[in-house]
Amino acid sequence: MTARKRQGPLDGLRVVDCSGMIAGGFATTQLADFGADVIKVEHPEGTDPLREWPPYDEGVSLWWKSIARNKRCVTLDLSTAAGSALLLDLIDDADVLVENFRPGTMEKWGLGPDRLHEENPGLIVVRQSGYGQTGPRSDKPGFGTVAEGISNWAHVNGFPDSKPLLPPISLGDLTAANFAVQGIMFALFERDVGRGGGSGEGQVIDMSLYEPLFRLFVSEVEAYDRLGEVRERIGNHHESAAPRNVYETEDGYMTLSASAQSIFENVAEAIDRPDIVDDPRFATNEARVDHADELDEIIEAWTRERSTDEAIAAMETADAIVGPVYDMADIFEDEQYAARNDIVEMDDEDLGSLRTAAPVPRLTRTPGTVDHAGPGHGQHNDEVFRSELGLDETEYDRLREEGVI
Repeated sequence: MTARKRQGPLDGLRVVDCSGMIAGGFATTQLADFGADVIKVEHPEGTDPLREWPPYDEGVSLWWKSIARNKRCVTLDLSTAAGSALLLDLIDDADVLVENFRPGTMEKWGLGPDRLHEENPGLIVVRQSGYGQTGPRSDKPGFGTVAEGISNWAHVNGFPDSKPLLPPISLGDLTAANFAVQGIMFALFERDVGRGGGSGEGQVIDMSLYEPLFRLFVSEVEAYDRLGEVRERIGNHHESAAPRNVYETEDGYMTLSASAQSIFENVAEAIDRPDIVDDPRFATNEARVDHADELDEIIEAWTRERSTDEAIAAMETADAIVGPVYDMADIFEDEQYAARNDIVEMDDEDLGSLRTAAPVPRLTRTPGTVDHAGPGHGQHNDEVFRSELGLDETEYDRLREEGVI
């Protein structure tokens, strides 16, 4: 069984996705967007919970339509002997398997990495879990919310007078997904290309939800180790650069960041306050960080007297770095998004015309594509199990009756 032909730089890569929810699902979405043949495995009686997440349109989850796009969906009960055997057939010539069961579950089903590598020595096995496969918490379940809490993220997010603030998106899961994709690419390179032409061997990628978020705190591990510093909540400020904030305008808000001295000087010119460049409170970046609130008051006194468009135009004329604060309706109307085709349209069998975010990153010669939105439960069972694995009608019907598929 070989991967179905698709467009994109990963055409020919075959991925079996046994995960549920966001981290595994979004990782395989990224791979599918760029041409991988992703076979999504769900339980015959229970679906991926994301099929039941709002918002809905005509009873169909738009979460599912987005995160399952470009994939093929099959059903398989991995806890049965027949289901385990079929999974081994599925991964026989696959490149990647992704799972996010609680550590030990795959081993209980006879599908641990050792068994998978007996069947396919070159398989890259991605194991996503709350805390990873090792350590005192490894047997505990975990969601992105908990990862956001223990990674330092919630502690530093918010304003000084607020309680720790969680993100409005599934940041822990989505960050872990992108790190998983990096790990898959690293492992594939080592297997197929690496020094000496590649090892030809697969390996396990042990991906927790908290470690990718923790890795984003550049310099803060070192700051605590050497200086004993613990970062606290500072709202929209940046601990290393000022000015940087969301500023109120006459009719809304705008963003501004001046991380370099020359850009700060441009801001001072734009607001007709060249005097603040030599003010000891603002003369250097270090001084500006220490007096960020005072500097913000000066800037916002100027922005509040102008509309967002007027303030941005004046700032841009002075070569400052600014932008508006958009909601999704604004994004749909924005000329920059339109010029780069950041939102693409497709025909969906359930909903008709459906617009979705374009694949990222943007490759010039072999770009990603969106062929279709999330399929129905078990929609590709016949195609995969009969046409590609070669099950005859009698065996296929028997497995369906027994609830294996």
